[in-house]
Amino acid sequence: MGVRRRSRRLAAVLAAAGLAFGTAACGSGADTAGSDDPNTLEVWTRSNPDPAATYDRVFAAFTKKTGIRIDYQPVINFDQQLQSRASTKDLPDVMINDTALMGSYQSQGLLKAVDPDTIAGHDEISAKTWSSTVGLDGRHYGIPYSRQAQTLMIRKDWLRKLGLKAPTTWQEMLTVAKAFATRDPDGDGKKDTYGMVVPGSATNGYAAWWGASFLWQGGAKIIEPDGDGGYRPAMDSAAAVRTVTWLKDNLFCGDNGVIQPGAVSAVTGTATNFQDGNAGMYLTGPYNIATYDVTPGKDTYEVVPAPAGPAGSDVLADGENIYFGAKTGKTAQEQALAAFLVSPEGQRLAMTGKNQPVVRIPVNTTLDAAQVRGDARWSVVQKAYEDSSEQFPNAPDFAPIKQDTADALNAVFTYCGSDVRSGLKELNDTLAGDLKDQDLLK
Repeated sequence: MGVRRRSRRLAAVLAAAGLAFGTAACGSGADTAGSDDPNTLEVWTRSNPDPAATYDRVFAAFTKKTGIRIDYQPVINFDQQLQSRASTKDLPDVMINDTALMGSYQSQGLLKAVDPDTIAGHDEISAKTWSSTVGLDGRHYGIPYSRQAQTLMIRKDWLRKLGLKAPTTWQEMLTVAKAFATRDPDGDGKKDTYGMVVPGSATNGYAAWWGASFLWQGGAKIIEPDGDGGYRPAMDSAAAVRTVTWLKDNLFCGDNGVIQPGAVSAVTGTATNFQDGNAGMYLTGPYNIATYDVTPGKDTYEVVPAPAGPAGSDVLADGENIYFGAKTGKTAQEQALAAFLVSPEGQRLAMTGKNQPVVRIPVNTTLDAAQVRGDARWSVVQKAYEDSSEQFPNAPDFAPIKQDTADALNAVFTYCGSDVRSGLKELNDTLAGDLKDQDLLK
């Protein structure tokens, strides 16, 4: 596995090296150097057209308020295009992207450090949220912008038909999943329903992304601080073995129908069974609420807290940060934009409107997600984030750690005769190599 890890990383480095000659990002001007106009900020987000329209509205309001212009680039192939721009030593002024990427970007020298005190309204962001922008050197390298936490989407019409309640524990969840798979909850007389949607592919780390909540709930960690400024792998713990064994035996290798067919090769884009109406539960992010309100329909499902495991009900939290590109100049303008984006006005604009919201849970603590949206379901998501969530460690470069964890979990779930303990011991050795590569293994 260690050889595969090193080979994959070498391939990634070689691919990145050739990206300077690749295609340009979408959006006008994305293939050229950033504007030299001191009153114009080049801003990138990883966005499809619908959320990009929300950003357009937010940035227009900022320009109207401050006079600072925004050269906005919604970039789909964000990381590839960022490497291309990094090779020319001309980064965007501001980037909005995933929190989990901070360690990777900072280790490559792509980010400017940020002093929270220089961002107006910084004290309206909680200490917990600010803590997710701290790098290995103790400095902040981002400003929180949006947060989210996983919750359970469940077919309330199916529960009602079968005389069941939303599950609050793993065992209750398993009981409900089996009922959804075997008791014809849609009433069509056919055996064509499944208990739960699982994006269990190793592709892009999905098995680790989905499985993380269960690891936290089982008392396991992927890596953990060693107390001396470094990290150590933790996937050979008794808690990890128990949790992965439970998932393997009860979901992937248990009774047919508990999860959808082909779960071990499914990613979020292909795991559409909840939306398609043939699966009854999905532990996922709140960005799906708007989609599911259309299909299967707002009146057919509800949003509830994740069922608790042996160690509690913590779920994976993630979100987006505002990053300042590592280049000189425009600091005051960048700080002004960040201050607007985290202000009540900026956050409200990003949470509402006819297009897809780009802020899910507001980082500004003066706002309530359910109140802003007029939708009580968002209080479940906000409470999950505030009280029962954990993020991937973001100070290290977590990308290879997440991918190697996904590879190992997917292998265990795919081959039901595999030995969980030995599989996780091999994973732990691989994670030790990942940490050693980053000089984080003491």
